[in-house]
Amino acid sequence: MQFNINKIEDWQNVVNEIFPELQHPILLLKGNLGAGKTTFTQFLLKNLGSIDEVSSPTYAIVNEYHTPKGNVFHFDLYRMKNLAEVYDIGIEEYLDNSYLCIIEWPEIYEEELEDFPHHELQIENDGETRRIDFV
Repeated sequence: MQFNINKIEDWQNVVNEIFPELQHPILLLKGNLGAGKTTFTQFLLKNLGSIDEVSSPTYAIVNEYHTPKGNVFHFDLYRMKNLAEVYDIGIEEYLDNSYLCIIEWPEIYEEELEDFPHHELQIENDGETRRIDFV
């Protein structure tokens, strides 16, 4: 699925289309800094019924949100220097005990997820428009 975002309200349309397609408990978010990964997450969590304030997990590494469907864990692996650091934060336990895990900057851990069903959302930002690819 592909989408174009021209204004912030367009994110809701993207979530409306993607939400019914979410069949797996892991969602990888890829895109450059400021592409809209956390903005997408804010809209998605609202659709999941969360009333929690959604913010970037850049410094906390992982944020936990509550939804009627279960807990959602939102990771930012940008500052992880190696795979051992990812395991040190207990990522496997989060993956085993969540409704959904949203992982920003997943590249350092992506090879470990090859055997786990997951979705990927790629956001490309050219300054005016964001192009979204969802698989």
